[in-house]
Amino acid sequence: MKKMTSQEVRQMFLDFFQSKGHTIEPSVSLVPVNDPTLLWINSGVATLKKYFDGSVIPENPRITNAQKAIRTNDIENVGKTARHHTMFEMLGNFSIGDYFRTEAIAWGFELLTSPEWFDFPAEKLYMTYYPDDKDSYNRWIEVGVKPDHLIPIEDNFWEIGAGPSGPDTEIFFDRGEAFDPENIGIKLVAEDIENDRYIEIWNIVLSQFNADPSVPRSEYKELPHKNIDTGMGLERMVAVIQGAHTNFETDLFMPIIRQIEQLSGKTYDPYGDNMSFKVIADHIRSLSFAIGDGALPGNEGRGYVLRRLLRRAVMHGRKLGINDTFLYKLVKIVGEIMASYYPEVLEKRDFIEKIVKREEETFARTIDAGSKMFDEVIAKLKADNKTTLAGSDIFKLYDTYGFPVELTEELAEDAGFSIDHAGFEAAMTAQQERARAAVVKGGSMNKQSEVLTALQDSSAFSYTEKHLSSELIAIVQDDKRVKTAKGQAQVIFAQTPFYAEMGGQVADHGVIKDAAGDVVANVTDVQKAPNGQPLHAVEILTELFEGETYTLAIDEKRRNGIIKNHTATHLLHAALHNVLGNHATQAGSLNEVDFLRFDFTHFAAVTADELSEIERQVNEEIWHAIDVLTVETDVATAKEMGAMALFGEKYGKVVRVVTIGDYSIELCGGTHVANTSEIGLFKIVKEEGIGSGTRRILALTGQKAFEAFKEQEDILKHVQALVKSPQAAQTVAKVENLQLELKTAQKEIESLSAKMASAQSDEIFKNVQTANGTSFIAAKVTANDAGALRNLADIWKQKNSSDILVLAAQIGEKANLLVASNTKTRKAGDLVKALAPFIDGRGGGKPDLAMAGGTKPAGIAELLAHVGENL
Repeated sequence: MKKMTSQEVRQMFLDFFQSKGHTIEPSVSLVPVNDPTLLWINSGVATLKKYFDGSVIPENPRITNAQKAIRTNDIENVGKTARHHTMFEMLGNFSIGDYFRTEAIAWGFELLTSPEWFDFPAEKLYMTYYPDDKDSYNRWIEVGVKPDHLIPIEDNFWEIGAGPSGPDTEIFFDRGEAFDPENIGIKLVAEDIENDRYIEIWNIVLSQFNADPSVPRSEYKELPHKNIDTGMGLERMVAVIQGAHTNFETDLFMPIIRQIEQLSGKTYDPYGDNMSFKVIADHIRSLSFAIGDGALPGNEGRGYVLRRLLRRAVMHGRKLGINDTFLYKLVKIVGEIMASYYPEVLEKRDFIEKIVKREEETFARTIDAGSKMFDEVIAKLKADNKTTLAGSDIFKLYDTYGFPVELTEELAEDAGFSIDHAGFEAAMTAQQERARAAVVKGGSMNKQSEVLTALQDSSAFSYTEKHLSSELIAIVQDDKRVKTAKGQAQVIFAQTPFYAEMGGQVADHGVIKDAAGDVVANVTDVQKAPNGQPLHAVEILTELFEGETYTLAIDEKRRNGIIKNHTATHLLHAALHNVLGNHATQAGSLNEVDFLRFDFTHFAAVTADELSEIERQVNEEIWHAIDVLTVETDVATAKEMGAMALFGEKYGKVVRVVTIGDYSIELCGGTHVANTSEIGLFKIVKEEGIGSGTRRILALTGQKAFEAFKEQEDILKHVQALVKSPQAAQTVAKVENLQLELKTAQKEIESLSAKMASAQSDEIFKNVQTANGTSFIAAKVTANDAGALRNLADIWKQKNSSDILVLAAQIGEKANLLVASNTKTRKAGDLVKALAPFIDGRGGGKPDLAMAGGTKPAGIAELLAHVGENL
């Protein structure tokens, strides 16, 4: 077996499959593009779903990749096990309806055992297979695997709901008896016993059925195009090749661990208690790559995952004695380790470090808050003479403040308390179930359409024509190809002026006319067929016939609105870079007829001044009347030209480069105006956050932008009239003066309320009653607002007139209730809840002060009469 670096292992895998006719697809962003079913890219095949379900046919049906991935279902296991990671690399080879079991198994065995490649000893390899999959068993025998190295496993069948599924066969490497002290042997694999001897290094999924949950597995139908999907974990493979005790003692992690040693002054022991080193090394990799791909720490979704990873790493840093911000210092070494295949971490190093450091500093303040909570919990336990820290409190410290349970346990034991492990585990399990329920929805692939997949007829889209004559070459109705159709159908023409929805630009609509010029069908949508042809969804008014020539005419008014908005998104993207920074990259867009929507990565709300400057820059480029030029070239040349490519998107051999002067240059397959002046006007109408680290701008162009400005002008004129401002320019000053007058009047009202409260208090506070040993005052008072009730409560506290104060007032058509308490035996919040029903209300508050509102002022007298019996 060859000794290799991680870089060499990755490259050898890709080189092998490239030699077998595979195209190497680059690793894409960890943030899924156009796939709402995934929180993260979590496997090598996740980016290829469109090929497997048949919605897109790849140029080459043989694909190989090294794909970075994130899985965070069980973060708690990182550092505890030898091979658990949140971010990992999956090496894979894929066949989309091309080769199948025969080649996949033979090539897997060749790559692993051939002296030309990895050169593993064949006797060290064991394979599992699905018991009913005799074909795989026989194929392994044919390539030279001994029968006693083949283990049937009932779970070796891959499926996620409806869609592509099939048996899988796994490959394990035997690290020897040194990792099997009880000499259990291959039974460890057969009975799925956790162990360090037999390491799974590769899984070959034979996707050959359309899974149908309504029938037994034995009745699944064969896929029209069978596929191969494999996965080899790079970290595990490198650990085996480098003879590492765990994945962490490889060149993928050890440089990070060495840096942590320097920062902490502690030494990493591969065989000792080194969980904190592993957690930090793993988590900083995930943070560096995810932030580099546009995800940012936050309170929900991906952001919550990153925040949790960072806080967990910081707390483990503290366990190593690192109390200052330090994680950001590890970004550089992560980038250097991965630079040969993932240069983006070093390219975005400054931005990643900035975000990580800022989040660390924020968490430092949160840790102080968590420590305060811990102290309060301990103080309460002491006061109540309890000796155990509740599981719910441990979980809150863990989930809200990032305190690892081990740290909480240490602090509790130092204070002389034990902890409720079972309660913590129950709370943790409940959270994990909620997380899985939120993530695992809709994760299966779509079913393949054999009819659409089989459509090979070529069809060309014309960027220049608005209407043209073209032959109808295919009709699909009810998932069947037909020669003629009425009603709803999908059709393909030899040439079309209709743009198929793509890249955020919505599809063209329009009509289909016959030779006489009569409209015979309406085009309601256009999508790309699996082989790339524009597939028109049509409502047929009469009848359509395959082979006939028709006139296709788009709705030009609709197209004109769309292209104004599309070109404006290019200008907006460039303006965001100029004003906010290069990290503000596109995370999604929608170019509609009446508006544009643009999502982008950014770590804070865009300020009013920034929005104003963005809007100004876009309009300036419109007024400069710049020609919008489009050229076709290859991706490499386009990037040399400086074209901005959307990270995560895949581009063909020929790409279109859209250039707007020296202001914007992007790869784009959409339609655009010929000159920026055609956009007319650009107006931002809304900026908002839509998720952690992702912002959204809604904007208008042309007539719609003018109408938005006109609406604002009308509002200004209305305000001008209300404040009686003779000139529009004086309106702001008039409003400011009115605000000043209002504040002055409010202060006078507050002063009068205080005087009125003081006047009432002398009489009210004389009437002190007693019930169950508690003194109380209960009275109906005159008050203009709730503030007046609070003023009376303040005076009552100063005079210390009784244990309890209950005040009720009718304010307008509503009843208001205030309860104040000077005693621990009766909390104000509890008493207000008991009394509020008398006025058909509800309320709450703190132990010393609570308030309620109700809709039944007539109940005030009855409420006051029942105060004593509620004490």
